[in-house]
Amino acid sequence: MGNSQKKGPGHGEGGGPHSQPGTPGYKRSHGNNTANSKDVQGKSSAVNGTLPAGKSQDEPQGSGPAHSGTAGASCNLDAPCGALPPPLARLKNEGNMLFKNGQFGDALEKYTQAIDGCIEAGIDSPEDLCILYSNRAACYLKDGNSADCIQDCTRSLELRPFSLKPLLRRAMAYETLERYRKAYADYKTVLQIDNSVQAAQDSVHRITKMLIEQDGPDWREKLPEIPMVPLSAQQHRKDEPSAEILQARAARAEQEKARKAEARFTQMKQEGSDLVKSGQFQGAADKYSECLAIKPNECAIYTNRALCYLKLEGFAEAKRDCDSALQIEPNNKKAFYRRALAHKGLKGDIEAINEEMNRELQEEQTLLH
Repeated sequence: MGNSQKKGPGHGEGGGPHSQPGTPGYKRSHGNNTANSKDVQGKSSAVNGTLPAGKSQDEPQGSGPAHSGTAGASCNLDAPCGALPPPLARLKNEGNMLFKNGQFGDALEKYTQAIDGCIEAGIDSPEDLCILYSNRAACYLKDGNSADCIQDCTRSLELRPFSLKPLLRRAMAYETLERYRKAYADYKTVLQIDNSVQAAQDSVHRITKMLIEQDGPDWREKLPEIPMVPLSAQQHRKDEPSAEILQARAARAEQEKARKAEARFTQMKQEGSDLVKSGQFQGAADKYSECLAIKPNECAIYTNRALCYLKLEGFAEAKRDCDSALQIEPNNKKAFYRRALAHKGLKGDIEAINEEMNRELQEEQTLLH
């Protein structure tokens, strides 16, 4: 489909003027299109073996049985297809044969004719239409037309929610467009349906790294809602996990929680340090309080916050923080020194304290631990 890379006005996910009913941004394609689909195939390698035996996400759904022979041999084009009348069933079978032969543009046209025929005839068969839209989406994906692939997959899923192939194809199209949050949500939904789909597992790991780099430690909060797949739509459900597996999962969850807390602690501590250096002592004290909510036994945080309280003339609070620090580290010199300054402040010798504190700040640019 070499010509379809140049999209006309309105061509894309939002849809535009259609040349035929039911066809988002439809454009006739030529050739087998293999060159144009390299990028897509490179990002979303075939998952043979991850779907039912002998199937892949590239293969059209509802393929009729092929006669013996090599790929490209004739198929039984008149094989029945669900509730489709014979002329439409033949169009679908022809599309499947063309797709298998790598003639994605010609296959797309057959699927479009079948879709339009269903709509014009008022055929009420959501399952057949779901498959036709999903198959046409596969053609768009092969051709690198990710926007129309997404649109057809969404139509397919509206007809039959939680269908595996359109979900997987839409995830791949989102990933190709670098819409990683939506791709992640679709891949995770695929894994709820069938956790053996290796392509989805690999993609989740890959996209997770991208989202962490893109959105930082709070990347999960920016994800779209991931739907809960009902049990009736799930495949390859396993028995309840053993106690050992549940224990291992709980341990991993605790490790992840601790990792996030450590990252948060480090971030708040650094922000507190930066605020002290710029003379914003109240803001720094607030950051250190957040640190202590995560790690209440960090001696250095108490002495850092005591410094802030001294500058803010909160001498009782400074003394209390130094007392806490000395309970953790009885020989901490900074805690002794700053507590002595707090005692001076409580006696009203504020001018002497300010001189001492200014000297300390000048001598030690990086006084924070």
